Amino acid sequence: MSIDLTGNSASGIAADLRTRIERGELAPGTLLPSVRAVAVDLGINRNTVVAAYRQLAQAGLVEARGRGGTRVADRTAVAQEGYAPDTVLRDVGTGNPDPARIPDPTAALARSARPVLYGEPVIDPGLEAWARGWMTDQLPHDDVRITVTSGASDAIERLLAQALQRDDAVALEDPCFLSALHTVRTGGYRAVPVEVDTEGMTVDGLRSALEAGVRAVICTPRAHNPTGASLSVERAASLRAVLEDHPYVLVIEDDHFSLLSRAPLHSVIGPAQRRWARIRSMSKFLGPDTCLAVTASDPDTADGLAVRLTPGTTWVSHILQRLTLALVTDEDVRADIERAAEHYAARNTAFAQALTERGLPTTPGDGLNLWVPLPAPAASVREELMRRGWLVREGDPFFLSPDHAGAFLRLTVHDLDDSSAAALADDMAVAAGTRRSSVRSGRIEA
Repeated sequence: MSIDLTGNSASGIAADLRTRIERGELAPGTLLPSVRAVAVDLGINRNTVVAAYRQLAQAGLVEARGRGGTRVADRTAVAQEGYAPDTVLRDVGTGNPDPARIPDPTAALARSARPVLYGEPVIDPGLEAWARGWMTDQLPHDDVRITVTSGASDAIERLLAQALQRDDAVALEDPCFLSALHTVRTGGYRAVPVEVDTEGMTVDGLRSALEAGVRAVICTPRAHNPTGASLSVERAASLRAVLEDHPYVLVIEDDHFSLLSRAPLHSVIGPAQRRWARIRSMSKFLGPDTCLAVTASDPDTADGLAVRLTPGTTWVSHILQRLTLALVTDEDVRADIERAAEHYAARNTAFAQALTERGLPTTPGDGLNLWVPLPAPAASVREELMRRGWLVREGDPFFLSPDHAGAFLRLTVHDLDDSSAAALADDMAVAAGTRRSSVRSGRIEA
C-alpha cells in the first residue's frame, strides 16, 4: 500500500499520519513506509522521520517491530477471563474459581468496619505485618517493602508505568495470562514472547528476550495460566543465573495461585536483582471481587508505586484490607482454602485422566484450568462442541506467537459433577476425532 505523506517536520508528519489513522484510512496492521523512503520522498533528514514515528509510538498509534517495520497499532481488545455473555451453552472456558468454595465474608466483615480518615497510613498496619511474613519466602533481600493494590493487574500496570515508557519492551510468557497481555498492550509496551514448556519459562527464551533489550520480565513461578506449568528448582536457578547479568531489568513475579497452589515456589528473583516485585492476589481463593493484591518489592520500586497510591485518591479501601486480614488469619477460612485447593487439583486430575483414556493425552498442571493439546484444529473442535452444547475456550488468544497457536483448548471443569464431566470428555473425544461414537457412559471419579 502506497502512503503519500506530507509535512517537513516531525510534528507535521506525525499529525498527518495520526489524522489518517483516526479516520480509519490506515487500518490496524498497515505497514508504514520505511524511514529512508519517507526521508527521500519529502527531502528531509532521516532523524526527522524517526522522531515522527517515535511520537506516534509514544501515543500508542503505531508499533515498531524491528525488521518487521512500523505498523499501525491493533487496538482490538484482548480476550478476558469470565463467563461469555448471552450464551445458552454450558460454559467451560471461564477461568473462574468455584463460587461455592469462596469463603463467606459475612462474619469477618462485621469485625472490619471502622472509619478511616485522610492522612492515615495507606496500608493497614495489621495487613502489612501479616503480609511481610507471607511475602518474603525465598527473597534474598533484607529491605523488602509492602504495597497493596486493587488486584494483580493493577499492580502490574503500576509497576510497568513507574519504570517504563511507551514502546519499551516487556518479556511475557508465551502462551500468556490474558490480563498481563492486555495490560502490556494497552500500556503501549512491546510484548516479547518467551516460550513456556512443562517447567515454565524457558532459559533460551528469556536469554533471547534480554538480548532483544526488554526492560521488564513478567514470570509466573507456579500454576502458569493457561498451561498449569510450575518452575522446577533447576529451571528457576537457571533463570536467576541469566538474570544476574541484567540487574536493572524489572523482574515481576506473579504468584497468583499462592495459597491454592499444589506446587512449591521456586523464585526467579536473585540477590543480584536491583529492581524486582512479587505479587500475590487474593482473587483465586477469596474471590475475584476482593480486588486486592499484595506486592513485595525493592525500596525504589515501592517508592514508585507509592506515588500512585496517595491518600485521598487511589488507596485500597481499608475496609477491604481489614476484611482480607480477618479472612486469611482465620483458621476455619484457611482450612476451607486448603479444601478448595485439594478439590481443584483432584477434579482436574480426574478429568485429565478421562481425556487420556479417550485418546486425548492430557497432563494436569497446577491452577484452576486444564490445558488440552488437540490432534485437530481447535476451531473445528470448538464448533463441534458448540453443536453438542458446550462453550470452550481456544488456546489462540493466549499466544503471542501465532506459530504456536491453533491446537489447544483451555478448560475450566472443576465445578462439573461426575455425569457432566463424563459427558464433556465423551463429546471432546468425538469432536477431536479420537472416538467415533458419542455414547455417553461412565463416571469420572476424583
